Amino acid sequence: METPGVRAGARRTPRLLCLALLLAAHPAVQAEMHVSVPPLVEVMRGERVSLNCTPSKKPDHFVLEWFLIERSGARRRLASAEQQGSELQLQRTVHDPRGRRPPYQLDPQGSLVLAEAQVGDERDYVCVVTAGAAGTAEATSRLRVFAQPEAAEVLPNTGTLSVMDSAPQIATCSSRNGNPAPQISWYRNGRLLELPTEMNEEGYVTIRTVREASGLLSLSSTLYLRVRKADRTSSFHCVAQYSLPGDRHGRLDSPAFNLTLHYPTEHVHLWVGSPSTTEGWVREGDSVQLLCEGDGSPNPEYTFFRLQDKQEEVLSTNLEGKLTLEGVNRSQSGIYGCRVEDFDAAEDVVLTRTLGVNVSYLDPLELSAGKELSVFLNSSRMAVTCSARAQPAPTLRWTKDSVPLENGPTLSLGPFTFDSAGTYVCEASMPSVPLVSRTQSFRLLVQGSPELRAKELEPKAEGSWTEGDDVELICSARGYPEPELTWSQPGGSPAERAQGGQGWVSSSLTLRVTSTLGREGVSCEASNSHGRLSHVFHFGMVAPQAAQAGVAVMAVAVSVGLLLLVVAAFYCMRRKGRPGCCRRREKGTPPPGEPELSHPGSERPEQTGLLVGGAGGGAQGGSGAFRDEC
Repeated sequence: METPGVRAGARRTPRLLCLALLLAAHPAVQAEMHVSVPPLVEVMRGERVSLNCTPSKKPDHFVLEWFLIERSGARRRLASAEQQGSELQLQRTVHDPRGRRPPYQLDPQGSLVLAEAQVGDERDYVCVVTAGAAGTAEATSRLRVFAQPEAAEVLPNTGTLSVMDSAPQIATCSSRNGNPAPQISWYRNGRLLELPTEMNEEGYVTIRTVREASGLLSLSSTLYLRVRKADRTSSFHCVAQYSLPGDRHGRLDSPAFNLTLHYPTEHVHLWVGSPSTTEGWVREGDSVQLLCEGDGSPNPEYTFFRLQDKQEEVLSTNLEGKLTLEGVNRSQSGIYGCRVEDFDAAEDVVLTRTLGVNVSYLDPLELSAGKELSVFLNSSRMAVTCSARAQPAPTLRWTKDSVPLENGPTLSLGPFTFDSAGTYVCEASMPSVPLVSRTQSFRLLVQGSPELRAKELEPKAEGSWTEGDDVELICSARGYPEPELTWSQPGGSPAERAQGGQGWVSSSLTLRVTSTLGREGVSCEASNSHGRLSHVFHFGMVAPQAAQAGVAVMAVAVSVGLLLLVVAAFYCMRRKGRPGCCRRREKGTPPPGEPELSHPGSERPEQTGLLVGGAGGGAQGGSGAFRDEC
C-alpha cells in the first residue's frame, strides 16, 4: 500500500519533467545556472558522508535532484527536493534497489547524506538543479571509501627445501578485507625482493585478488624462489601496503620466518674434544671425545673408524658426529678417522678426515739407590740415577727438603758429611701434558761416630758461682746410628730431636751448684756403635754457703734496732700532754696545775715503765738535784 507521500511524489513527477523539457529548449537560459559540488570525497568505511550541492543562483522556484551513476553508466535518481519559500521541501527518497541501510537522506540545505559509508557507496553522484527560466545545471561528485585490511598473515613452507631445486614455493602471504586492494611485497633479511610475476627458475610471485561478500578485497601473494646455502640463516617476511584518505598509506608487516634447507656437504672437520693439549696429547685413563662435523643439512650420517695396518676398523656410526673413548690406554694411540655419508655431495668434496690420537703415560719412577742408601762419613763420591718409562719424554729434577739440587736423571753425591743425610726426591713432569707428574724418593744415611755440641755456660768471674745456685746444662749430638746422650750426674732428660733438623738430638740437665761440682765439673757423653765423645762443663771457684749466713745475721740485727726505735716512739706518744716529758727538770718543782706524782711511801709510775731513772739519788729528792723523767 502506497503512502500519501508516494502518491504526491507521483503527481509532481510529470510537472517536473515538463519543466525540465521547457528549460532544455532554451540553451541561453541554461548557461546562466551553475552548481558547485566537491569533485572528490574520501572517507573511511563506516564514517558519515555529506555531499554538498550549492546552486550559483537561487531563483524563487527550482528543483534539486541527486542521481547515482551505475557501473553501466545509467543514472538512478536517489532523492529530490523542491523549493517552497526559504526552505527546501524534501521529496520522497528513491532507494537503491539493493536496499541500502541506512537509507540515503537529504538535509535542509539539499546535501546528500550517507550515515555510514560502505564500500558499495564508492560511485559518482550527480546533483541536478532545474530552475525554470534560469535553466538547468549539474555537477558530479566522486566518493571513495577506504578500508584498512586485516593484519598480514604468512604461511611458510614447513618442509625441507633443496638448494638443488629451481624456485620452490617459499610462502604465501595474505591481506584480507581491505579497500582498495593492498599491495604485497617480500623481504629477505630486511631487503626488498624485486621479483617478476612471470615464472622462471630463479624466482617469481603470483598474485590473487578476491572480492568478499562485503565488497571488500582480499589479496594473496605466493613467493617462489631458488634458495642458496646462505639462506639457512636468512629471515623472510612479507609486507601489506594499503591506501588511506588524503593520499596517505599504511603498512602491515607479517611475522618473520626461517626455512629448513637441504644442501650437500662441502667441508668436513674432525678434532679431539676434551681433554686434550695443543699438541694432541691425551692422558692415559681419561675419557676422550672425538668430534666430527660436516656442513651439510640435514645432518648426514657419520662413520668413525681406526686405521690398523692400513685397514679401517669401524668403531661407531651415528648422526651426532661424536665418538667417546672411555678410559684410554697407551695401546689406543694411533690414527682415527671420520667419514661423512652424503651422497648428494660433489665428487671433488673430501668427505673423510683423519687425525692422530697420542696417549701420554708416565710409569712409576725407579731409583738406582732403592728406598734407602747408607754410606760412611767422609766416604768418596757416588751417583744415583732416576729412570722413567713415559711418553712423551718427561723432565726430571732432584730436590732435598724442597730445595732444588740438579736437573736430569743423575744426582751426584759426596764427599759425605752428616749434613748430607736426609731425603732426596726425584720429580718427573711433562710440560706438554698438564697434571701428569710422579715423584720417587730415597733416604740417605751417613754412618759415623758422634759429633757433640754443648751449650757453654755464661762466662762468670772467678768465685762468682755460689753453692746452691741453679744451672741448666744442654748437650746436642748427631751421628748414625743415632747417638745416646748420658750425664755424669743424675737427672738428665731423655734425648729429643733438636729444632732445625740436621739429625741433631739434645738432652738437658738441671742441677744445683756445689763445691764438689766446682772441683770436678759435669760431663756429657754421646756414644753409638762407631765411637763415643764427651764434654766437661767447668764452674771454677764456688763460694761457700757461710758467707750468705753472715749477711742474714746482719740483716736481723738491723731489723731489731728498727723495732726498738718504733717502741720508743710509741711510749713518747703515751706521755704526750704531760709537761717535762722527755726533758729534765728540778726535783720538787711540779708543773703548774699538776699534783705531785711522788709521795712518801709510794712508788713512781715511771719506775714501772720500760725506762727507769738513775740509780743514785735519781729517785729521791734533794735541793738542786735533778732526775731523768723520760
